[in-house]
Amino acid sequence: MKSIFSLLIFVFSSFCVLSQDVRKDSVFMRTHYDKKEYQIPMRDGIKLFTVVYTPKDKSKTYPILMNRTCYNASSYADFKTFGHPSHYLVHDLYILAFQDVRGRYMSEGTFDNMRPNIPGNDRKNKTAVDESSDTWDTIDWMIKNISGNNGKVGMYGISYPGFYTAAALPDAHPALKASSPQAPISDFFFDDFHHQGAYLQSYTAAFAVFGYQKEGQTRKDWFEDELKRFYSVPVKDGYQFHLDNGPLKTITEKYHNDNFFWQQIIDHPNYDEFWQQRNLLPHLKNIKPAVMTVGGWFDAEDLYGPLNIYKAVEQSSPGAYNTLVMGPWGHGDWAHEAGKSTHNHIYFGDSISTFYQREIERTFFAFHLKGEGAPALPEAYMFDTGKKEWKKFDTWPPKDAARLHLYFGENGKLSINKPAKEQAVFEYISDPAKPVPYTSQIEGLTFTPRKFMSDDQREASRRPDVLTFSTDVLVEDVTVAGEIMAKLKVALSSTDADFVVKLIDVYPQDHPNYDHNPKNIVMGGYQQLVRSEVFRGRFRNSFAKPEPFKPNEITDVKFPLQDILHTFKKGHKMMIQIQSTWFPYIDRNPQKYVDNIYKANTEDFVKATIKVYGSSVVEIGGSDKLDTKLETYKK
Repeated sequence: MKSIFSLLIFVFSSFCVLSQDVRKDSVFMRTHYDKKEYQIPMRDGIKLFTVVYTPKDKSKTYPILMNRTCYNASSYADFKTFGHPSHYLVHDLYILAFQDVRGRYMSEGTFDNMRPNIPGNDRKNKTAVDESSDTWDTIDWMIKNISGNNGKVGMYGISYPGFYTAAALPDAHPALKASSPQAPISDFFFDDFHHQGAYLQSYTAAFAVFGYQKEGQTRKDWFEDELKRFYSVPVKDGYQFHLDNGPLKTITEKYHNDNFFWQQIIDHPNYDEFWQQRNLLPHLKNIKPAVMTVGGWFDAEDLYGPLNIYKAVEQSSPGAYNTLVMGPWGHGDWAHEAGKSTHNHIYFGDSISTFYQREIERTFFAFHLKGEGAPALPEAYMFDTGKKEWKKFDTWPPKDAARLHLYFGENGKLSINKPAKEQAVFEYISDPAKPVPYTSQIEGLTFTPRKFMSDDQREASRRPDVLTFSTDVLVEDVTVAGEIMAKLKVALSSTDADFVVKLIDVYPQDHPNYDHNPKNIVMGGYQQLVRSEVFRGRFRNSFAKPEPFKPNEITDVKFPLQDILHTFKKGHKMMIQIQSTWFPYIDRNPQKYVDNIYKANTEDFVKATIKVYGSSVVEIGGSDKLDTKLETYKK
């Protein structure tokens, strides 16, 4: 059981294996740091457990670098950081603080997933608490009670700790000078457990971690018995496991009937007040600390979060120091260095994470917390995943990027900036009993999928329930940068359906294989997923007020695919795929409209004929701002 939770820790908070650097960091910390543990009082009397490492050298003062986590601050209590913060920050000497958030492990109180922000939270109000107020109280206490600090505090965190970092920005303590939300959740209806309202069924096993309150203070995991409901018998094929389980209501009956977080999910299938209150983005106003938001282009969990947190701060606080970093990583992969930088089957270069840690992250905190160096970071430090190189931008999305329109034509032709025949019709039969797998690999149960975000799509392109459109071989490089909007004209034989749109880079047949791959992986003709997203059709007019389709009536369905920076190189092809299932990454839409898919019955799942019309288009980037802001559709 312990090994299962170790995997969870890696996935959700991006702790890395004990590499040589991490072991050296532990030795360095024992030599150069003193450790103390505190119970820090909050304004309502609740105390939060905090581990603090202070440099032994007392000849100067140091800034405080804090990580707030729901993943057990006690795991840091043996002079270990698991590469978090990075090797460079540990050796540069900061006061390092790790805190259990309210209701977790050694902290008191009750845990709330994505605790709603209270606008303008007055620190004199002893009952109104949120993550910002808990952070404010913690910083205030540490500045006054931990000797040797220089009066400046920085925050960082990956995934859920990334959310806690971002959640401290509204009404921030004046000592908070630098904040780096990394792979942060920003809105639970569009991040992490949902993608644009569709449930990530691949997350089902993770609910035990977030849906049970602990009894008293503990350094141990109290939810292990609940995890065993899934992991008591090894599952080799997660696709078949979830398919055999049937509708989502089976999960309620067999696994999560007493899980409060699961109950919240199934009781709120739409973007109602419950979820709206947990949207952090509207509260990111008048931001004072310097902000560096970090994400991975291949993050299957939290791609929406970093992009939209950056944009929200940029829009609401144009005077703030606000920079964005996006690299060729999966969820939190920048926190450790494997030498060769790869994602799934794709090789991107050497020591990319080290470059980020040494040249970007280190620079950010050193300047804003220690006054060392210069604020030399660009507005956006972005990795081109096709050219495989870093690029700097003065604005993001870039104003000078070419705007592309991709049109679907007959015989599977994809044209660039040349409209197809509007009367053309492409159709497929979507069968929830035989959903399209989200990955070309057979996987067991995972707490979160990781590799598929750059996976080979050849298997999908051979299925009759996947529409595939491809350009001719490119005669020059085509760089796409910025936002993507899919604008589909569709008609259904049923009353509901999902739509998955995928942008794919097709490699030439003579592309060499990469050394890190097994021999059965052939890169010649590889169809690399570059960007993709799912959209639940019932939300086409409003995420708060879903509505059924009228059978066989042509209907507009438009949705953003998240941002991109990718060069489709000369000799490659561009490809678009459209499908209506993506299992078990995303749960199955019954395709018969029901009020609550979490409570749908087996008989509600029906085949549907899906028609996509030639007047559809996928728009990418450009100087004309694309209307991809989800606020347009949330109403």
